[in-house]
Amino acid sequence: KTKALDSNNKEIFTDFEQIESIPNTDEQNNVWYESNVLKVKKDGKYGLIDLDGKEILKAEYSEIFAMPGIENSLKIKKDQIKKLQIVKKSIDARKKPDISIVYSVDVWVDNEEKILKHSGNKNAVCVKEKKYKVPEHGTECMNHRPVVIGAGPAGLFCAYLLAREGYRPLVFERGKKVGERTEDVLHFWKTGVLDPASNVQFGEGGAGTFSDGKLNTLVKDPVGRSRFVLDTFVSFGAPEKITYENKPHIGTDILSKVIAAMREEILHLGGTFEFESCVTDIRVENQKIKAVEINHNTWMETEVCVLALGHSARDTFEMLHKTGLFMEPKAFAVGFRVEHPQRDINRSQYGEKYAELLEAAPYKVTANLANGSGVYSFCMCPGGYVVNASSEEKRLAVNGMSYSDRGSKNANSAIIVSVTPDDFEGTDALSGVEFQRRLEEKAFALGNGKIPQQLFGDYCENKKSTGYGTFSSETRGETAFSNLRGLFSDEMEQSFIEGMHSFAKHIPDFDRKDAILSGVESRTSSPIRIRRDEVFEANIRGIYPCGEGAGYAGGITSAAMDGMKVAEAVIQKYQPLK
Repeated sequence: KTKALDSNNKEIFTDFEQIESIPNTDEQNNVWYESNVLKVKKDGKYGLIDLDGKEILKAEYSEIFAMPGIENSLKIKKDQIKKLQIVKKSIDARKKPDISIVYSVDVWVDNEEKILKHSGNKNAVCVKEKKYKVPEHGTECMNHRPVVIGAGPAGLFCAYLLAREGYRPLVFERGKKVGERTEDVLHFWKTGVLDPASNVQFGEGGAGTFSDGKLNTLVKDPVGRSRFVLDTFVSFGAPEKITYENKPHIGTDILSKVIAAMREEILHLGGTFEFESCVTDIRVENQKIKAVEINHNTWMETEVCVLALGHSARDTFEMLHKTGLFMEPKAFAVGFRVEHPQRDINRSQYGEKYAELLEAAPYKVTANLANGSGVYSFCMCPGGYVVNASSEEKRLAVNGMSYSDRGSKNANSAIIVSVTPDDFEGTDALSGVEFQRRLEEKAFALGNGKIPQQLFGDYCENKKSTGYGTFSSETRGETAFSNLRGLFSDEMEQSFIEGMHSFAKHIPDFDRKDAILSGVESRTSSPIRIRRDEVFEANIRGIYPCGEGAGYAGGITSAAMDGMKVAEAVIQKYQPLK
């Protein structure tokens, strides 16, 4: 047994079977040792602790060893490295059972080109830092403060940029502050008593506050907005790892704190928040916005109105449509939340060897069927919960949510089928809204206000489930067994079933008979798009539609980035307020 002694030669860290430092080598193959970390053995497994005995890596690995240092890869000395920063971390499981954790690292050195040429390392390249820059201020004068409607990711990041640049935005949010809102949501899940203005959809932080908190996006980003969003979250309390993980997520518990901190900074910079303040009308003169009405009784004059609505602001969509704001129905998707044991997903994604050691595994599945339908997974929640995400009386919708530890026993994902305006039974701009409402009314009736659930095997046989199979559901909100057949058209139901069987070719037993379905997943994205031009204004000038509700984003990061784009458009046109 190797012992560790303190400065008084007294043995420390006695709980471990073995303690040792970790050797590494430099360019000349000289041996050196990893600093501030010790390798420990307990119950036959290895882990890491720091020099104070704090656990860095739990003792659950068959072996731990050091990879050759970056200085080896670049053939330089350690003292030539000015700075290191992880820029990407991902898990490569393509060659199961061998799993690799892959890091990309930025290294700051002098004489980059010379070092690259000398190293001969094909994986090393020179990169230019892509730093976000706010555009130059415009020259037009504002007579009133800019109004931002909605405090979701789009509204918050729009307001944050405007506040930083001296525009003193006024943010109206129909729901409550995130702390009070959380209490209302927990009360709803416990009692079934819904507050239509403060729920999973409405309130500070938007619908993403009660989700998995995914922060990855497929939006092209040549100017660095995505990195700015992630760095901003970190500055307000999110863990730094979200800036480099391949599929970053923040979790509803951490995101709530970050949102509150961001609001306080906007206030400090001159912004104002008005909660429980719903925009109920707008005043238009000569096709220009002149004022907005709050709660049917107060008018606020403005030349700039940012519509950062969520995808569930149906009453606001109706009001805006009546005023002549150009909008159109758009495609989205509907389906069910489907639960599987997380341990089985881990085995499928990582293999048996590492199924219990690595983080809760995600998955992504998609199928294009012979009938032309697309079926795919959406908003997959590793270690997550199915939640009652309703926002209207007598209507029920579900979503998925994870905390930062992704500690639930189940994985869940929306398995959804695409629908287009041709499926909506109407040509009106709001026909997609009515399509959603009809589905949610059926779902509410099926469960008598509780989340209606059914096992996949029973769904295929068109019979009501009476109990769970080998695992139980992980939900937030009461549930009731039901027969979910009849919610969708026959063609959509067959597409869902065929998709589930197709996915089993990629994830074994995905179509297991006791997979748990919860209905209805109806709010995957906005059912409408509010048209805007190349300077982000609607046909009513001064109105700037943005974010998920307006049809220009899908997820926390893309919505935040779209809010930034609109803020930039306002900044480029107007001078800051004096």
